[in-house]
Amino acid sequence: MSIERTGTLPLQSEQHIVASRQAVRSLCQLLKFSLVEQTKMITAASELSRNTLIHGGGGRMRWEVVEAGTKTGLALHFEDEGPGIADMKLAMTDGWTSGGGMGLGLPGSKRLVSDFSVESAPGQGTRVSITKWK
Repeated sequence: MSIERTGTLPLQSEQHIVASRQAVRSLCQLLKFSLVEQTKMITAASELSRNTLIHGGGGRMRWEVVEAGTKTGLALHFEDEGPGIADMKLAMTDGWTSGGGMGLGLPGSKRLVSDFSVESAPGQGTRVSITKWK
């Protein structure tokens, strides 16, 4: 079975969150991630998809299969044009929640993946990128 190396999914509704989880599950299976690694990536994707929808007013999830030397991984990018994150330090604080999600927040998602970055500015939206290496 071939795998699309890149793609984009909208995040405009609860159904899109479900679709993003299913897409990440399929990609992880095709990349032969272990069940534990699949679960971590799907959980992080679910949390970040929900954040994009609820806090960012909707956006998109872009994905790409990445390689570095002999390693293969899955990179996901969650992008919105919402209000942005006013207090990044607070948003990256363990246990802080603005409500509505699984309570993992950005720091919980960060712990589930290999690489994590967030770019945001008030009024300019947010972009969170995560990568899980196999």
